[in-house]
Amino acid sequence: MFSSLITSRIVATLSALLVVLVGCGAGVWQLNRADQKISLGESLAAKLQLPVLNANADSLTLEQALERRIVARGRFIQQEAIWLDNRPRPIPEGGAGSAGQSGFYLMMPLKLDGQESVLWVNRGWAPRNNENRIELPPVKTADAEVTIEGVAFAHPGRVYELGQKGDTKAIPRIEQNFDLALEAQSHGWQQLPFIVRESNSDKNDGLVRNWPSPTNGVDRHYAYAFQWFALALAGFLFWLINGLMKYRRELAVNGDRV
Repeated sequence: MFSSLITSRIVATLSALLVVLVGCGAGVWQLNRADQKISLGESLAAKLQLPVLNANADSLTLEQALERRIVARGRFIQQEAIWLDNRPRPIPEGGAGSAGQSGFYLMMPLKLDGQESVLWVNRGWAPRNNENRIELPPVKTADAEVTIEGVAFAHPGRVYELGQKGDTKAIPRIEQNFDLALEAQSHGWQQLPFIVRESNSDKNDGLVRNWPSPTNGVDRHYAYAFQWFALALAGFLFWLINGLMKYRRELAVNGDRV
């Protein structure tokens, strides 16, 4: 039987082994991604219960502010806005909407009141014009001093980027990703070592701020994991059944009773 299943079927055995390894590996990876999202969600939920930090009054490091609620007061520097391209519309867990709709995250520096420092704010999402990439969506920005509330993160999220970063002097600045250190270097100003994702969803400024929970998509990871494990099992069963059928045929040819 060993010869019928393996020795005489080296190519089939190696192919089946590859399918099993790939399926199991991808399935485990999907389970790990689900665990990571659950851990992130639990960490964020715990930190959101802590007291609100004040960017104007506190000298905050990234470690102190990360995933904490932040309030800041100042004026937006509108001419330095950065539009992050290829960002999907944020849809909260259980919400309805066109989740596949592509658009921009609007990153804008906020000159803090009473300080020389600048705080970068992810003001929200706006849809893009699919026919004219350079035409930006209409967004309202107050010229007066404003108070914003949000959650601190190390960056606004990254997407795959081909080539080098675009011209930092271009107007409007449409980028794939945001580099906090590069912005500090190019502008020569002091800035806080984190960004704040604004959470005020009731502002009538043309931006969407229905930010999803980090656990969004966990069920999808479990479904993908099941599919990969099922593929691995199907590959193994296909190899085993064909091997057993070959073994039975060999017994029949040799005149042995099955």
